[in-house]
Amino acid sequence: MTIAIIIGFVLFFFGLFAVLTRKNLIKMIIGFSIMNNGVHLIMVAIGYIEGNTAPILDKHHIRREAVQMVVDPIPSALVLTAIVIGLAVTSLMLAYAVMLYRKRKSLSIDDYEDLKC
Repeated sequence: MTIAIIIGFVLFFFGLFAVLTRKNLIKMIIGFSIMNNGVHLIMVAIGYIEGNTAPILDKHHIRREAVQMVVDPIPSALVLTAIVIGLAVTSLMLAYAVMLYRKRKSLSIDDYEDLKC
């Protein structure tokens, strides 16, 4: 669990570094995706409890004992939702990058000075 959290933070900071230091829009979008995956890994690692099982009850489990034996399903459900939202946001960013490229024939953020406030 600790290794997964560390790897998640490393991925997050690599993605943040790419978003903040790269000037190519595609590289920035890839950095965002890496950062997003790092957050997902951290959330799953925090929600996992060593030695516990999936929250599926059948006739072999006693309900009173099952409460202490199962992993909380909420973090996993949140991660699934976050993956779908991250995919939608990434596809929207890529669509904007394609439109900007068609307009200016460049993916460098230095070529878009007039769009900055």
